Amino acid sequence: MIRVIINGYKGRMGRALLECAGRLSDCSVTGQVDQGDDLEAVLSQGDVVIEFSFHNVTAGVAALCARHRKALVIGTTGHTAEERAQIIKFSSQIPIVWASNYSTGVNTLFWLTRKAVEILGPDFDLEVVEMHHRLKKDAPSGTAATLLEILGEARRLQLPEALRHGREGITGERTDREIGVHSLRGGDVVGDHTVIFATNGERLELTHKASSRDTFAQGALRAAKWVVGKPPALYSMQDVLGLK
Repeated sequence: MIRVIINGYKGRMGRALLECAGRLSDCSVTGQVDQGDDLEAVLSQGDVVIEFSFHNVTAGVAALCARHRKALVIGTTGHTAEERAQIIKFSSQIPIVWASNYSTGVNTLFWLTRKAVEILGPDFDLEVVEMHHRLKKDAPSGTAATLLEILGEARRLQLPEALRHGREGITGERTDREIGVHSLRGGDVVGDHTVIFATNGERLELTHKASSRDTFAQGALRAAKWVVGKPPALYSMQDVLGLK
C-alpha cells in the first residue's frame, strides 16, 4: 500500500486525486494539505507527495521532501526558469516525477509528435493550438510547452526565439525557422491540444482532447506508485509509461 500526501487538495486537480485515489486498493491518501497548512507536519505519514498547487510553492515542497527523503510527483505548471532550476537540484537527493501532463493519451501524443517530426522532415510547418477553461492562469499550457520543446529539439530550433505567439499585423511570410503557438481560453474546457504539420498539398494534425480531470489524476497516482523506491533522479511520465 502506497501512502500519498496531496498538496493542493482543495483545487480542481486535488479533488480529482482524492476521488480517484478512493477507488484504488493499493493507494491510500494519508495527508491532505493546502494553503495555510503545514506540509512538514504530515510528511512522516506518507511515502510520496503529489504536488498540484502553484508554481512559486513547488520549490519549497521539493526542499521539504528532500529533507525528509520523500518521493515527489509534480503536476503544477507555469514555473519560471529560475524556479525550475531550484526544483531540479533536489532530484539529486530524492526521486522526482515531473510532467506537464499525466494523461496516458497526452504522453502518447508527445511520443507521436517526436516521431512525426522525424518522419515528415523539414518541409512541414509546425503549429501548436491549445484550449483550456477560462480560469486557467498560465499560457501557453504546460502541455503545450512540452510539445513546443519536443518540436524545437527535433528541428534543432532555439526556444523561445523560434516561437510565434499568435500573429497580428503585417508579420511577413512565414519562415521555416518558426513554430506557431496559439492559446485559447473559454468555458469549462478541460484541455485540448493539437499539433499541426502543414506543407504544400497536405496537412497532418495530431489532437488530444481531455473531457475529465480523472485522466490526469489517474496518471499522477500511477506515477506516485511507480516512483516510490526509485533512485534519486528526475523522471518524466515517459519513464513511468516505459516510452523512453
